[in-house]
Amino acid sequence: MRVSVIIPAFNEEKSIPYVLNDIPDFVSQVIVCDNSSTDKTSEIAKNFGAKVVYEKKRGYGNACLKAITYLKNLKEKPEIVVFIDGDYSDDPKEMKKIIDPIVNEGYDFVLGARTKRLRDKYSMTVHQIFGNWLACLLMKIFFNSTFKDLGPFRAIAWDKLMQLNMRDKTFGWTIEMQIKALMKNYKYKEIDVKYKKRLGKSKISGTLKGSILAGKKILYLIFKYYFKKKLGLLW
Repeated sequence: MRVSVIIPAFNEEKSIPYVLNDIPDFVSQVIVCDNSSTDKTSEIAKNFGAKVVYEKKRGYGNACLKAITYLKNLKEKPEIVVFIDGDYSDDPKEMKKIIDPIVNEGYDFVLGARTKRLRDKYSMTVHQIFGNWLACLLMKIFFNSTFKDLGPFRAIAWDKLMQLNMRDKTFGWTIEMQIKALMKNYKYKEIDVKYKKRLGKSKISGTLKGSILAGKKILYLIFKYYFKKKLGLLW
């Protein structure tokens, strides 16, 4: 299977070497999207052999969309795309656990769930934990979902990713993917993964402003797609 890894990164020079060093050998290509970093993130990524693309417009979704555009333009497309953050909170060595259900069991989408028993103390803030719980509860009520997390470590079949027509440019990227997968009736699964305290400060959950904006965007998308579902509009 051709596996491409997308890493959105903004000022991750301290952590990106660890992430790239631990990428499994079966990965065909690693794309690091430098989201307007002011440090040596790009230089370090290139030294590790990653393909670096650039997105000046800040936003997690913007960075992911830029990397996807790069993959779209390749002659040989990947079969599976893995998303992982550049802060080394998730363990790249666990990637096989994430893609195996797609390769061997026919799943379309697999999410790495940051369960309490496997995550380090203080690796998630109180408002992150509450926000995840609330979002997953609402997805259960509105979309009959079994998701228990919104973790960034995830794998999806390339053709299924293309069908989602991802649009969110900022904080709602992860939940947009999950809701659309539910609305498309994708076969999905969660795999419990380790979760460490990130290297460096979070640009979203590490600030009050970032947390509030992310929370608002997540709730907005849940209700937006719920009402579209009620009206019979897929998107």
